Amino acid sequence: MTSPPADVRRTPWTLQRRLILTITGVVSVILVVVAIVTSAILGSVLQSQLDEQIEAAARDAGRGLALPAFPGTTPTAPDAYDVLAGGRQQPGFLLVLETSDGRSGAVVTGPDSVRELTEGQVEEILAATRAGGFTSAGLGSDLGAYRLVPIIAPDSGFTGAVGLPLAEVQSTIGEILTIIAVVTAAGLLVLILATTWTIRSGLKPLRAVAETATRVARQPLAVGQVTISERVPQGQADPHTEVGRVGAALNTLLDHVGSSLDARQRNEDRMRRFVADASHELRTPLSSIRGYSELSLRDRTLSEPTSQALERIQAQSVRMTRIVEDLLLLARLDEGQEIVFGSVDLSRVVVEAVGDAQAASDDHRWELEVGDEPVQLAGDVSRLQQVVVNLLANARTHTPAGTTVTASVSREGEDAVVRVHDDGPGVDPAIRDELFERFSRADRSRARQTGGSGLGLSIARAIVTAHGGSITVRSEPGDTTFEVRLPAKPSDPGA
Repeated sequence: MTSPPADVRRTPWTLQRRLILTITGVVSVILVVVAIVTSAILGSVLQSQLDEQIEAAARDAGRGLALPAFPGTTPTAPDAYDVLAGGRQQPGFLLVLETSDGRSGAVVTGPDSVRELTEGQVEEILAATRAGGFTSAGLGSDLGAYRLVPIIAPDSGFTGAVGLPLAEVQSTIGEILTIIAVVTAAGLLVLILATTWTIRSGLKPLRAVAETATRVARQPLAVGQVTISERVPQGQADPHTEVGRVGAALNTLLDHVGSSLDARQRNEDRMRRFVADASHELRTPLSSIRGYSELSLRDRTLSEPTSQALERIQAQSVRMTRIVEDLLLLARLDEGQEIVFGSVDLSRVVVEAVGDAQAASDDHRWELEVGDEPVQLAGDVSRLQQVVVNLLANARTHTPAGTTVTASVSREGEDAVVRVHDDGPGVDPAIRDELFERFSRADRSRARQTGGSGLGLSIARAIVTAHGGSITVRSEPGDTTFEVRLPAKPSDPGA
């Protein structure tokens, strides 16, 4: 027999189920114990009454048998059948006698009917009563169980036993047990219904809290304008009850989170406007610096140190202009601008981008995997081309010479998928989760060669997100893959 897998766990019981089962179980045990005790006490009382009847009958039989001439018998050899046939004992009365002449036994079966007992039955009765005191014995299916006691007949020269049937006592106890079982079952049913209703009503506010928290948890709260309108219903958030206070506390927390998110969004909007405005304003002076530096470099009379300084100024102005342009692009993408939807042949975009990368870096091995059928979708062709170019430039910049870079494009279900794979040293796991953040720097295993701004991958993610897609990375030494997944037919956000 095989054991279940270690990772398979039983579903935990709910609080409602535990409460109902616990209350029902405890009350059931109490009722069963009460029923057993009641039945035992009642059975003991009935048996005591039966013992008193048998004891009185034994005394009467002893006194009667000791007389010189017991009715219906001879003075010397009393016979159980003759004694019962001549008396007026109640039906079911049993008498067994043992004298020097032999043994006899009989039982009253009706008002005028007496039946002799078999030798086996007589032997069994005498054996059961030989120890003295009250005892019970089964006398077969015809007679059933009997309560027996020895006959008290001092100096009579014989011994014997009398008894009465236990059927009436057992029948009474059985009826009582049946009544108790029916009443207990009905009481348990009422208890289960009442407990279920009470607990369900009491836990209803908790269910409302859980449902509200679940709906809030499904909302995207990380970016963008967020409005948390979900609240626990007022009827389930009564602060005067223990459970209702949970709902009231959750509503207070949601109010606080909502106001905090609004404040965060206002700060982000102000920062985004500041970056866009600053980037826009910086473009003019940077262009002027670059233009004046180029103009000054045309002067043949400049000394070598001056020329080197101007070249350095020009290079840094170009780099700063690139950073400003990237920041301005990110700010506009955050505002939903810069995306113009049209028909895009993604296969052609990837092919052209790989061709440009191969011309720019012949010290890497470039491979292309494109199907026969073009992968087309609706999007901004220039921005999607920028995504592929950024990914290829990232692979070229941060991998050593001789690295094989493979770009592929395919359709998977309803998605168009672009993958850029390289067999370089991989991404440091410490920065993998921050790789698409702005100004994120590569780890030391990917040496910087161009002095990039750290905005390339963040721009790629912003463009992909604006198209309704996703970009991910999977990396380990010798196997790094960036994957862009775009809806084949995305809806136009501006429509």
